[in-house]
Amino acid sequence: MSQTKQERSPQSNVRNATIRDVAERAGVSVATVSRVLNSTSQVRGETAQRVLEATEALDYVPHVGARSLSTRRTSTVGVLLPDLHGEFFSEVIRGIDSAARRTGYHLLVSGSHSDWTEMSAVLGATRGRVDGIIVMAPDRDAEAVRIHLPRGVPAVLLNCHADSIPSISVDNKGGSRAMVRHLVSLGHKRIAFIRGPEANADAWERLQGYRTEMRRTGDRDEDLELAGDFTEEGGFAAAGVALALDPRPTAIFAANDAMAVGALGALREQGIDVPGAMAVAGFDDIPIARFMAPPLTTVGVEISEFGRRAFNLLQDVLSGDERALRSETVSTRLVIRESCGGAVDPRLKVNQKRKPVTKRRAE
Repeated sequence: MSQTKQERSPQSNVRNATIRDVAERAGVSVATVSRVLNSTSQVRGETAQRVLEATEALDYVPHVGARSLSTRRTSTVGVLLPDLHGEFFSEVIRGIDSAARRTGYHLLVSGSHSDWTEMSAVLGATRGRVDGIIVMAPDRDAEAVRIHLPRGVPAVLLNCHADSIPSISVDNKGGSRAMVRHLVSLGHKRIAFIRGPEANADAWERLQGYRTEMRRTGDRDEDLELAGDFTEEGGFAAAGVALALDPRPTAIFAANDAMAVGALGALREQGIDVPGAMAVAGFDDIPIARFMAPPLTTVGVEISEFGRRAFNLLQDVLSGDERALRSETVSTRLVIRESCGGAVDPRLKVNQKRKPVTKRRAE
């Protein structure tokens, strides 16, 4: 068998092997190599073995772009989120990735930084590189989402609804209302709410749930709605505003856990006892929530499951399942921990022998 050009070349250590190199070494045509590697047709065992041995000997890696031209599939899914920082987004990515790996897919992940121009540029760059995309839009403008989606690329939206585009969202309103009812049941009337970004769909729905329940109790006060931005710093600043109100609220409900963590930090700095003098609650149940001091009461969302379901829905779209053109809602649940003076989350009991949890009496 003749030597390949790669083997004869003194520069072979800097040149990647090509499919032609593999074909020459195996003594077959380029088409036969392609059929073996892509499993598009039956190739005799001996011939297929020679191709595989040549591939291994030359350390040949198939060119994904070239292969996608023939198969029209890249085995890659694009994921575009408003940000990549924070436990919520990392959990979403983890859920998507775990589902993707089971089906042989890889992820191309990017953040839009909540900027429509950047989002449009990223989405445009995915054309031809991915089989489909999962998009969490930076705000609740559904038509803007539709305009920016690349044509011909199957998509699933997260927490945003647009006609004829499959979507999956969290029951934000229901979760927010349930938390307000819980705080009211503990005797709280002046419940401050730290909002998220004004245009964000999640933040808007959680605010609406808070308002609905506060109107029902007859204790709604616009001064109790505090500006926030879904960051720890935003929650820290908002808690300072809450402490300056007269009369002061007895509970703070943040639209996400990151802001609740920031609020806990501000209260601790001011020497405010939680939950004795101020109850604090969040939304999402990010992994760190149960390890805060005190452990954070929150609205639980199975965040990684949210990501898994998003990928599975996209898979249905890619397979041509007509039922994929639907909207799904992920339910929420109350996770009662010590930051509101309620019962301890049972999942924490496993740690109590090593580090007892000190319970504080709610006033």
